[in-house]
Amino acid sequence: MSKEVISVLIGEEELDRRIRELGKQISADFAGETVHVIGILKGGAPFACELSKRLTVPVIMDYLQVSSYGASTSTSGDVRFMKDLDIAIKGKNVLIAEDIIDTGMTLAAIRDSLAGRGAKQIKVCALLDKPERRILKKIEADYVGFSVPDKFVVGMGLDYDQKYRNLPYVGVLEFVDE
Repeated sequence: MSKEVISVLIGEEELDRRIRELGKQISADFAGETVHVIGILKGGAPFACELSKRLTVPVIMDYLQVSSYGASTSTSGDVRFMKDLDIAIKGKNVLIAEDIIDTGMTLAAIRDSLAGRGAKQIKVCALLDKPERRILKKIEADYVGFSVPDKFVVGMGLDYDQKYRNLPYVGVLEFVDE
């Protein structure tokens, strides 16, 4: 039998400091304009909320829910849209607030879906980027909080089998034999 052990990778204060920096940068880039922040459920919701609180431009929030993991520590590669936007984005500035970019497949599916809706522009802000796992090399975020190693991370919205989303830090999840 194995036990789940979490070690802190990025602490709460460091997360807060970096999200404030991202908020300043995004606010400067969108000065004088409204931004439609699209949080990606479920993992991106805490990040989308924290980031939106730091934006000084007008913000409209909406959410998409997609899934590619299920109860596993690796993506299935099958991206399923489970909840669509409530607000039309045609002619709007869109900022996708994503918890993590891993293989790039989920983000590519999201961008393709939103691009077909006539947004004025689509930018991506990812709390975490895991470039070592990237399958779609052309997929990049416009704003990145932290680049992380190829480890399974939880906390700040990221989960394992729906657990650990509530952690105020990002930690590495490992399974240790008891």
